[in-house]
Amino acid sequence: MNNQTEHSFHIPVMGLGFTIDTPLKVAKYGISSVLSIMEDHLIEEMRRVYFEKYNLEYTPIVDLDRDRRSKRITSYLNFVNDIVNQQIEQIRNQSFTEESDLTKYFELLPENSYGKLRYIKMLQESDRLEREIMILDLKSMVIAGSIDVNIMTKLDNQNFSKSGERLPEEYSDAKTALKGFAESNLSSSVILSAGMNPKLFSYFESFADFYPNEYGELKKKVILKVSDYRSALIQGKIFAKKGIWISEFRIESGLNCGGHAFATQGLLLGPILEEFKEKKQELHDEMFQLCETAILEKQISPFIQKPSFKITVQGGIGTSAENSFLMNQYNLDGTGWGSPFLLVPESTNVDDRTINALVNSKKEDFYLSNSSPLGVPFNNFRNTTSEDQRNERISKGKPGSPCYKKFLSNNTEFTEEPICTASRQYQKLKIEQIERSESTLVIKDFQKTKVMEKDCLCEGLGTTAILQNNGKLSHKLEAVSICPGPNLFFFKSTFSLSEMVDHIYGRFNALNKVYRPHVFVNEAQLYVDYLKKEIETQIEVLTQKQKNYFEQFKQNLEEGLNYYSKLMTLKEFGSKVGMTGFNDQINQLKLSLHRIQIG
Repeated sequence: MNNQTEHSFHIPVMGLGFTIDTPLKVAKYGISSVLSIMEDHLIEEMRRVYFEKYNLEYTPIVDLDRDRRSKRITSYLNFVNDIVNQQIEQIRNQSFTEESDLTKYFELLPENSYGKLRYIKMLQESDRLEREIMILDLKSMVIAGSIDVNIMTKLDNQNFSKSGERLPEEYSDAKTALKGFAESNLSSSVILSAGMNPKLFSYFESFADFYPNEYGELKKKVILKVSDYRSALIQGKIFAKKGIWISEFRIESGLNCGGHAFATQGLLLGPILEEFKEKKQELHDEMFQLCETAILEKQISPFIQKPSFKITVQGGIGTSAENSFLMNQYNLDGTGWGSPFLLVPESTNVDDRTINALVNSKKEDFYLSNSSPLGVPFNNFRNTTSEDQRNERISKGKPGSPCYKKFLSNNTEFTEEPICTASRQYQKLKIEQIERSESTLVIKDFQKTKVMEKDCLCEGLGTTAILQNNGKLSHKLEAVSICPGPNLFFFKSTFSLSEMVDHIYGRFNALNKVYRPHVFVNEAQLYVDYLKKEIETQIEVLTQKQKNYFEQFKQNLEEGLNYYSKLMTLKEFGSKVGMTGFNDQINQLKLSLHRIQIG
């Protein structure tokens, strides 16, 4: 399937269930989106639900099957791909009527795209024959958005058979997810997030679809989600040495994003984008040389033409002006818009109770938490049924969650087999250990609070998809977690898909009336606050290693803010983005940073 659509944005993966079926809703309009393939129980339930909707015969892929994960993923992805292909054919057979999806397809396109210009010209054409020819031409342009998948590389637990037998390495969580995608009939991309996993990276070599075919084309592509240039260079070279080309580097803000936040050491988005812009050709040449050598050594089909790669960015973009500025200033190939689409029921799964809470939220409801069992900061939202459930369990003296799915089980502090730090088992054992310690009451209370902050994400981040599709809940657990980025505060309503796309392209304003600083300012403020909080929450004397870390963090922040001050001298910056007060805000952040004392 040709996925080179004319849209300049994509919808990133959100949670486990928020975008699990988004391609079925938006791909037919040429919009690319990403779904998580880590939770095979959820995927199997969604497959059952959709087979029922489409009157297809459903045969369960049962837990007794040792290869159940990859088979469930492959089967669901094949189904989604088949349905999207059917949707595209249906649209091509429609007429340009006011309510048709064919009309909507072209109405959604950006104004300066070839398809949109041809569509407008067709509407203005008075000659009937010429108009019919143009209509046929337009219908041939209707192509689906890419059905991409996400794998969190760190979620790679080893699995066991029902009899307790430890399965071989290729049955681990991340590897079976990769196999599920690789063996599907999709022609799209896998997005790898959360850093390096050498064993997983090597497993890519097992699948021919990641290498050029006899025509020098890639059926399946690899996208790396990265937080800085160094990470892109290291990981890109690892894959290139295996003969696998990275087709896109997807830069994500370290803190101004949804879900897990992989904070850089004070490196801000603007300077990161500048480095990619300056070194793009250098990165390309180094990767291609390594990749070409590896392909020759493997004696497989080479690229007929030098492959290119895209550079895109996501995290906290809120206006069409910001979107355009980032694209133009840094020569980007696209942008990602995530959290705002949580307010678009046409595109994502969010239950009514949660979506109402988001619409009526306060700024402080969005916060960076320690709730993830991965031990990584997690962008969270306070007013959820999952948070209510967590607090209720604590008040009853039974903190922690029952642990059924075990995707985040990685702690062996008390047990030989890894358990999850959000589980009731772990929290009971850890709290008992804290109580036995000789620490002061203040330190004990602080430590117990940190333990009980962990929450079950395996269930919470997938539940809403089941609720919205009238599926069967796992163990009757219906509490919903949601992980929007802080930028969502500036959107205060639900929107149609057309309205949100029009907002991205500057044809509609979806923002509320609350003043919203520029994306660069918002991110920089998050980093200054993060540094201050990290220092303040150190309850013991800082080690020299910690001091060095914080000093470097502060220095990188200062350099980033200085970069923004210089950026203000660019005429196009102020005129295109309308940056009233930008320089004053940057100066205020410099002052706040200067006041932070380390040690």
